[in-house]
Amino acid sequence: MTMPSHNLGEALHHLKARSGWLIGLGVVLVIAGFIALMSVVTATAVTVLWVGVMMIVGGVVEIIHGFRMKGFGRALLWVVIGALYIFAGFFAIENPLLASTVLTLILSIALIVAGAVRIYLGFHLKAGQHGGWIIFSGIATALFGLIILIHWPVSSLFALGIILGVDLMVAGFTWINLGLFLRRRP
Repeated sequence: MTMPSHNLGEALHHLKARSGWLIGLGVVLVIAGFIALMSVVTATAVTVLWVGVMMIVGGVVEIIHGFRMKGFGRALLWVVIGALYIFAGFFAIENPLLASTVLTLILSIALIVAGAVRIYLGFHLKAGQHGGWIIFSGIATALFGLIILIHWPVSSLFALGIILGVDLMVAGFTWINLGLFLRRRP
């Protein structure tokens, strides 16, 4: 579904008035990403702590949802799932470096599988559907996962921190680019 052009124009006009804030946000994110890349072990621990907190919050929501369900079986399942989330969240907070080892292993396997799926899909696209780019993306993703896996468990000290740092920098440059684009737009 596409947005009508007058709504898009209004949205861009609204954002243009805040382009300075967008650029400022981008600069802050780039600086945060740079700091994360300068201390990847700390960034990895912070990432795992954040995941732990989000798991606890998610677990509480699951339990509340479970108590609101009708039927004992369904309610019990939601409560058990919520309790497992809370347990895993506390585990991550209590020992972030050990949790990063588990998360990094899961991440590397997920990247390898995602890369293989992209490669498969790329080979099954018709001409003109950008199959080559999808295959390239799949190879890059699978290689990244393989590199992490080959260096595991040592990679668990820095992989999540590097991903966080790079993600913050890319997001920052994206916001800066959007802010500058809006300033140039009539």
